[in-house]
Amino acid sequence: MKLTKYLRDAGYDLIEGPVRNQKPLQLWLKQPSNEAELYYTDINHAFESSVQLTITEDHALSVDTTKNDEYGFNIGVSLLEEILKSIGLGAFELSAKIKSGKKVTISYDNSVTKIIALGEITNYLSNADFKHPNPVLLKNANRNNILVITGAVFAQNLVVEIDTDFNLDLNLIATLNQAADGKLDFSISSQQKLKMVSSGSSFFPIAVKANRIDFDKGVFKGINLVTDNRNFF
Repeated sequence: MKLTKYLRDAGYDLIEGPVRNQKPLQLWLKQPSNEAELYYTDINHAFESSVQLTITEDHALSVDTTKNDEYGFNIGVSLLEEILKSIGLGAFELSAKIKSGKKVTISYDNSVTKIIALGEITNYLSNADFKHPNPVLLKNANRNNILVITGAVFAQNLVVEIDTDFNLDLNLIATLNQAADGKLDFSISSQQKLKMVSSGSSFFPIAVKANRIDFDKGVFKGINLVTDNRNFF
């Protein structure tokens, strides 16, 4: 199954940009024509409520290498370099080392999904007040500019296969592994197929579920899913 479809069916979007700090209960500001930007690192920094929120693990949603996305070579390398940048490998510059090929397949392994139950977050906001008087927060709430992250998928391993248009050799693999400095492992999957696996030293977010908070004249009205096909992140 395609990774993007699998995640969208569950209400998630793959994170396409280089920012990789998303986690449940963050508030993000999404104004028209602007990219989403982190607003509050925790909903409890903006609101106070008698309802306690609990982050739980969704064992039903897992991402592994059987679910992947396939891209044309140049698009795939461009996307891959953004992902590498997000996990601290921005200087690796894969495109300078592998300059041509046929396609790139990107997948993940060893994942965990953290969620907030929608009923819980709705109950929290129904009983909430602002932490303190805040006209700017009120304006953004009334304009429905605020997103709350209600789920995030974290993976430990990035798994990539690059179909080249030339025969690979051990000297190139040694050069790539030396440049990766232990953070990536390169190997030859077949004569013209390069495999790359991240070191798996820590988990990083790969997909996010976000809901728009609906306020009207300072009164909470509900939340609406805004991911699954809109790529806010």
